Amino acid sequence: MTSLIKKVIYSAKAPKPIGAYSQAVLVDRTLYISGQVGLDPVSGRLVPGGVVEAKQVLTNMGEILKAADCSFSNVVKTTIFLADINDFAAVNEIYKQYFKSHFPAPVAYQVVTLPIGTRVEIEGVAVKEPFTTV
Repeated sequence: MTSLIKKVIYSAKAPKPIGAYSQAVLVDRTLYISGQVGLDPVSGRLVPGGVVEAKQVLTNMGEILKAADCSFSNVVKTTIFLADINDFAAVNEIYKQYFKSHFPAPVAYQVVTLPIGTRVEIEGVAVKEPFTTV
């Protein structure tokens, strides 16, 4: 029986984890990306601007995808956590700047609180190529 390979993925261009977790874990060809928040990877501080944090969140996710030799086109599932579900439309506009076509299957939730006072957190699942998109 063939065993699966589990590999921790890390990018210095994304924020260091603020807890006991990895930025992402690759198992076989499936990449599990931890929830990303709007931390600036250089300063380690939350970027200002409320839902504009979503841009930094997705930039951070993009760096982790690159470290795994993936891109946003590899993402098949996302979970979006919002401090206020009324921010969904604004976050979705930013989201569409990163996911151009063959969008992942998303789900969005309003939650009571998010880490470090952020308003947006996004996690994802990606599948490494080769695959055929139809």
